[in-house]
Amino acid sequence: MKLKETQSEGNILFVGIDLGTSRSSISASNGTRQWIESYVGWPKDFISLQVVGKPVLFGSEALKHRLSLDLCRPLEHGVIKEGIERNEEAVKEIIKYLIELAKPAAGQKIYAVVGVPADTLKVNKLAIRRAVSEFAHSLMVVSEPFAVAYGLSLLNNSLVIDIGAGTTDLCIMHGAIPSDEDQKTIVNAGDYIDEQLYSYLTEKYPNSKFNKNMVRQFKEKYSFVRDVPGDIHVEIPVDGKPVMHDIKNEVKRACESILPALVETTAEMIARFDPEFQIKIKNNIVLAGGGSLIRGLREYLQDALKEYGPCNVTNVQDPLFAGSDGAVKLAQDMPAKYWEPLQ
Repeated sequence: MKLKETQSEGNILFVGIDLGTSRSSISASNGTRQWIESYVGWPKDFISLQVVGKPVLFGSEALKHRLSLDLCRPLEHGVIKEGIERNEEAVKEIIKYLIELAKPAAGQKIYAVVGVPADTLKVNKLAIRRAVSEFAHSLMVVSEPFAVAYGLSLLNNSLVIDIGAGTTDLCIMHGAIPSDEDQKTIVNAGDYIDEQLYSYLTEKYPNSKFNKNMVRQFKEKYSFVRDVPGDIHVEIPVDGKPVMHDIKNEVKRACESILPALVETTAEMIARFDPEFQIKIKNNIVLAGGGSLIRGLREYLQDALKEYGPCNVTNVQDPLFAGSDGAVKLAQDMPAKYWEPLQ
């Protein structure tokens, strides 16, 4: 029996949260969908507090005022960074803020499904529980690609590849809740591309002044593999003067740096699956996450896997909310026995 059949639906707000290294989103059963960049900032001193006017800032607002803030990006490879107490505090603030953005009604209980990278499910669960416990009444932690698959009703004979900032997560669906063997996480993802692009640009333009946030913006705007028509020029200061720089080759090299591990891991997961169903899996591969927006990636992966037989690769329509939409759908369908009470 579904939970919503045993309790007053109006008394519960179901939320799905995709807690991402770069961006975090929430989808709620009241129709609300919101996202923020996964940054939290606290004013450095009383002057900073006067400038920003708030005790804590989030997302793009925190990045805008980052010189006045103790800025924190608390997630690394999809997990809460260890060794710094404020990282867990920052995750708690992100969860609180996202739930506030969902606009729960007075007195509503919060039932939250939170998506995390596949390989970190056990490691993350306790930390997520601590972060969520003050703001939700019940919790379930699931893998991000499973949440995506559930939201798209890809429950059987499919492979979801969720390319985020910190991790790339793969999950084979075969008509049951996926086991550890059905899921895999690799760390070659968006942040890895950023690091490579920053290194290539530093090598090519040693006298130019840019930071990693600028490089991330270049990647998000221009990312591609194989080839695209036209040049890619961006404005970067040199000795304080704006100068146009050609970065097309560096963007291509950086984006293609994740391809070997992606192709190898995808082929490996398909090969170790039940041979009778491998053809069906290969013909139902779905790319999700921000990395699915890299131009040419879908076609590249489809062509690279053709040596293993015919295959079909598609992209999710809304990579920003595919995880949180799937998580809230799962929350609404979840039988009561799977929920972990927090309060």
